[in-house]
Amino acid sequence: MKLLWLNAGLLLPLDKGGKLRTWHVMRHVARRHEITYLSFEDASATAAERDGMRDVCRELLTVPRTEQPKGTSAFYARAARYVVDRVPYAVANYRSGAYRQQVERLLRERQFDAVVCDFLPPAVNLPDALPCPGVLFTHNVEAEIWRRHAENASNVVSRLLFRQQWRRMLRFEQTTLARFDLVLAVSEADRRTFERLYARSLHAPVHVVQTGVDTTYFAPSSEPPSRAHLVFTGSMDWLPNEDAMTYFCREILPRIRAAEPDATVSIIGRAPTPAVRRLAEQYRGVEVTGRVDDVRPHVHRGGVYVVPLRIGGGTRLKIFEAMAMGKAVVSTTIGAEGLPVRPGVDIAVADDPDGFANAVVRLIRDAPARQAMGAQARQSVVERYDWSAVALDFENALASAARRERAGSALGGLPFAVSRLP
Repeated sequence: MKLLWLNAGLLLPLDKGGKLRTWHVMRHVARRHEITYLSFEDASATAAERDGMRDVCRELLTVPRTEQPKGTSAFYARAARYVVDRVPYAVANYRSGAYRQQVERLLRERQFDAVVCDFLPPAVNLPDALPCPGVLFTHNVEAEIWRRHAENASNVVSRLLFRQQWRRMLRFEQTTLARFDLVLAVSEADRRTFERLYARSLHAPVHVVQTGVDTTYFAPSSEPPSRAHLVFTGSMDWLPNEDAMTYFCREILPRIRAAEPDATVSIIGRAPTPAVRRLAEQYRGVEVTGRVDDVRPHVHRGGVYVVPLRIGGGTRLKIFEAMAMGKAVVSTTIGAEGLPVRPGVDIAVADDPDGFANAVVRLIRDAPARQAMGAQARQSVVERYDWSAVALDFENALASAARRERAGSALGGLPFAVSRLP
């Protein structure tokens, strides 16, 4: 197959869960199929990262994206437009005439078997009709993320803004899913949520592509962990992660330290916000690393891996990586949402601060229980969630969409029509 793959940015460096998922899927699909990858330019990308993209695509194309510096009149003028824009800010920020023109040129000049829209933002730049099947690769239920932001907002103004964006995202996501021949979700939980929210307008099948993990790269260490050291990894400029660790340090860590005074925490991940950086100043024993070249030594050091998420969607790749490394994981229900884990067997789940703290303390103090949970977690992901099997399922779903399109054309069907976005 020849695939046109649309994304908002490059995949390298692999510092976000969505990038990791797409990279591993594309890496396997590209061995048998031809991928043309289109994204916005990234001025910070190195030559090595651009060259590395060619490991997962035959051709890499980029278009410029102009972002106004914060604090300038142009920045505020653009921000003012988003206040009245019916499209949610998280998508409207990627609206681009140059991107749309490039998509139209490629579809006009070349023959593709499918267009893969990776995440929602590229959909805002699609033409009104596609000559081949359109596939939306979702990594979250975006409207649910904004709804949870609104529920957890700390003040009235933030709550109102989040509710506004939630309503806009709900409308945009509903309209967008209805445009595609196939929707790919990353969990059964997301599939059920799509069908619950958008049953009246959802015409395409929703196929679940499970989360995978590289079990060779993420493997246990022979070195013993630091007994009362806790670890969290994730992109720290993503608001759900910021909220999770702010909540953890404020509400859960004091309860842990009441029982284990020497407990320490490492927050590992790219681009920590000022609020995240302040955690290291406000709370004793909290380390904020920023981006690291390799998360594995940091995760190995931890006795317990924590995922105190209150907001989110999709699946948490970081949990599978920690499980593959034989770590005992304590997560909220939302943190483990969408993952086929067994609470009490290969992961511990707790949703209130007391319960979360108690689960962490128990694993700190009970080394055999901690080791048994880590060993069971490792076994679970090794047996069922290698990326090669996940990518093959993804590939088969695309091939089925292409066959349905060819069958429809043979019966006199029209090219795939795409309704105009609001």
